[in-house]
Amino acid sequence: MSNTLTGAEAVIRMLDAHKVRHVFGLCGDTSLPLYDAMRGMEHGIHHVLTRDERSATYMADGYSRVTGRPGVCEGPSGGGATYILPGLIEASESSYAVLGITTDISVGTYGKYPLTEVDQEALMRPVTKWNTVIKQSAHIPRMMRAAFRAMTTGRPGAAHLGLPYDIQYDPVDPGDVWADPNHQSYPAYRAAPAPGAVEAATDAILSAKSPVIVCGGGVVIAGAMEELDRLATRLDIPVATSISGQGSLAETHACAVGVVGSNGGTDDTWEAMAEADLVVFMGCRAGSTTTARWEAPKPGSRVVHFDCDPMVIGANYEAEVGVVADLKLALSEVNALLDKRGQGHATFGGAAAVEEIKRRKFTQFHQLASSDATPIRPERVIATLQRVLPEAATILSDPGTSCPYFSAYYQLPKAGRHFITNRAHGALGYAMSAALGAWFGRPGSKVVAMMGDGSFGFTCGELETVCRAGADITYIVFSNSSFGWIKASQKDDKGARYHNVDFNRVDQAAVAAAYGVLSWKVAAPDELETVLRRAIAHDGPTLVDVLTQPLEESNAPVRRWMG
Repeated sequence: MSNTLTGAEAVIRMLDAHKVRHVFGLCGDTSLPLYDAMRGMEHGIHHVLTRDERSATYMADGYSRVTGRPGVCEGPSGGGATYILPGLIEASESSYAVLGITTDISVGTYGKYPLTEVDQEALMRPVTKWNTVIKQSAHIPRMMRAAFRAMTTGRPGAAHLGLPYDIQYDPVDPGDVWADPNHQSYPAYRAAPAPGAVEAATDAILSAKSPVIVCGGGVVIAGAMEELDRLATRLDIPVATSISGQGSLAETHACAVGVVGSNGGTDDTWEAMAEADLVVFMGCRAGSTTTARWEAPKPGSRVVHFDCDPMVIGANYEAEVGVVADLKLALSEVNALLDKRGQGHATFGGAAAVEEIKRRKFTQFHQLASSDATPIRPERVIATLQRVLPEAATILSDPGTSCPYFSAYYQLPKAGRHFITNRAHGALGYAMSAALGAWFGRPGSKVVAMMGDGSFGFTCGELETVCRAGADITYIVFSNSSFGWIKASQKDDKGARYHNVDFNRVDQAAVAAAYGVLSWKVAAPDELETVLRRAIAHDGPTLVDVLTQPLEESNAPVRRWMG
């Protein structure tokens, strides 16, 4: 055995030591030593060749969301580095651990105007939680440990590591190659609440008359679903979520209100937020979407806030009590405190209130979902998916047409991360690629990805990657020949003065078939369920192109458009 490793070999050894099992990426000139190390070494890593660096990052993101482990992607210098950037900012702002490794030009050529030169460290600084470009090969093990430590502790986020070409050939001491096993998954090193914080928060909740819990993505990231279920059930308190918070509580739970806010919420669910005399935010930043641009809670309302990130608490609302802690530990402590106090605490009639909210919301929904009108109503697609998908399905959506309909009306039957969408920055083309990452991370689950036809055009080249992997993914395209979200906004905000939002109709089914995907085009409502059942039952990649009602003509569950 050699007394040294090359820098590229040390990177592979460090990934293997952190139990990384999938790396998504695209080859380039500056990556030659890294690829040669992957080829020539023994390790447990499966490298997935993608067709676009953006897609590689989205795949790593989807993988991370379903596994609770850092997702890893890689790409070359120059354009590769700039293409990886969009996925890193989404992961970082959504609090998921994704490591982007970009190879780079040689350190010895910096400033000499070589091809693909860009200051990668400056480029990645605003979009990552941790970021460096290696300048000496001996730093590789230490910097990789720092990257995994940053990604998995506190509020999870993205990290970037730049690996110059010449550094990949320079020696590294094998004795420095080791990893902290705590950083193989996240959240690592969970922080407990400060003394007295949970008692103060519990007392505030119990003093309210009509409180509501509003969960963001932090509950699922922390794995605090059982603790939340126990708390909601024992207090009979309504629990609403943001879109990112879906899965905090099974949406069939008696206390589950559903999504609230300006996207995916409805007037009915908004009542739970607007009429509450105390709002308990849990793992939620109380940003513009969840609060309908801070329409509620109103200024001066009582707020209790649980979050692992102290910067979130008090950012938008004065918190009567702030609990800075891991959600699983904090809610466990709340339940333990209520156990100690016995059965004499207040309950809040949440199940009865939620039943009435859902009755009104779904009465209207089922009327629209049963329509035989053409083009097919998006509500009909969602209702059909509710009937045909298995309970344990993993469902993804781009942030366009499909997302608000799904978030408002599909009732996830299980808690946990079973619905994935990129809510932080909303880049189109996400679901096509992230679905493959989710499939690699959860291969036993049926994976379904929804998108508009605008989104389809961004990353449809990855259908070749999906076919090469033989992935059991069903893609559903909502086709309306426009960038529907913007067109609907032009109708609402600009008096229907439409400009440059329409494009030619594309036969997405034919495009997918050319890549080797079993595909259907559906225009008739009465054919939809039969086709979806066939697509979902097929063991391999499938796509259903559904001609749907344009968003500007719909009753989409976006508060400013409804009615």
